[in-house]
Amino acid sequence: MIRAVVNPGICGMSATVEVYRVGKRRVRLSIASDCDKVKSMSKALLELDSFDALKPHVSSSVYMLASEHHLCTSCPLPMAILKATEIETGLALPKSVDVRFETVAQSKTD
Repeated sequence: MIRAVVNPGICGMSATVEVYRVGKRRVRLSIASDCDKVKSMSKALLELDSFDALKPHVSSSVYMLASEHHLCTSCPLPMAILKATEIETGLALPKSVDVRFETVAQSKTD
């Protein structure tokens, strides 16, 4: 089992995703969050084929469900679900992802 803890930033609605391998390519998901949109999505996303992580965004069931349940477009949860699925099924090695935002002063040009 692999667990991903997602801190999405300013909304403060963290989520925990647990992914359990139940077959060669299938995983079972358990998603916990205080976000009502994520709770709604988690009821519809109980199992997943690991190859979903290799599909383009527009045909990924995870991203389609995120859209149907109105998750913010920039929500990192769908990516975390797919990364955890890749790791649990051996499609990727476990390495954390980190995004940092830095304010950079711009010089004025005339």
